[in-house]
Amino acid sequence: MDIIWGTTLQPGGKWSGTIGRGKLLRFTALGEGANLALMMYNASDLTERYNMPDTLKAQHTSHLTKGHVLMSDNGRVLASFVEDSLGWHDPICGITSREATDAKYGTTTYQELRNDWLRSGHENMAVELVRNGLGLRDMAPVVNLFSKVFCDEEGQMHYSKTHCQAGATVTLRTEMDVLLVLSNTPNPLDPRTAYPSVPVQLELLPAAPVDALDYCVNYRPENRRAFENTWEYYTLKLTNYSVQSCVNCNKEGSI
Repeated sequence: MDIIWGTTLQPGGKWSGTIGRGKLLRFTALGEGANLALMMYNASDLTERYNMPDTLKAQHTSHLTKGHVLMSDNGRVLASFVEDSLGWHDPICGITSREATDAKYGTTTYQELRNDWLRSGHENMAVELVRNGLGLRDMAPVVNLFSKVFCDEEGQMHYSKTHCQAGATVTLRTEMDVLLVLSNTPNPLDPRTAYPSVPVQLELLPAAPVDALDYCVNYRPENRRAFENTWEYYTLKLTNYSVQSCVNCNKEGSI
């Protein structure tokens, strides 16, 4: 399958862009211990975005892997996990702050180190949101790709340091036109005191059409309902476009 486009997010790097529906987003960890924070919005209506509580509740899970979908706050599917070599990605722990980054890795500033300063997830996401006409009030929950965080019998959360090996991959399929926002910054629960230096590769590929037998569609009844909501959304958008085109054509003909 031909790669449409690709880029590599360096440690501390950030990226955002609009991706059309029906594409594969293949992420590859180029080293051990990667963590890539992901936010996702409906590119046509930025008030609709990934909803972490509904995603986890509807799929009866506290982690994400193949078969799971990222649901929006309107009950639609933004993207699906179609391939996954790890079996576990963290949707709970959020992103690092400036204060936590300084406390764990040491205080750094752009003025002193320029592009080698240690970035936080919150700052990276804020910059990319502003670039896309959004702001801090639009900050949403993230999915931390490549990270595994689990609870023990006492309810304490633990980060698995050996979970992600070099070459690990996870592939998402876009079910809507989405705004994708990424930050290659550490998981907040990563106990390492050295700032992780793990590049992550992103490749964009075409996806095969989704049919009624699709694994993600049938993973749970709630998934199917969310897909049906998504298909209806695009059917109505196309219908509205066609009606408006006919109206415009009639107006032009009458002139």
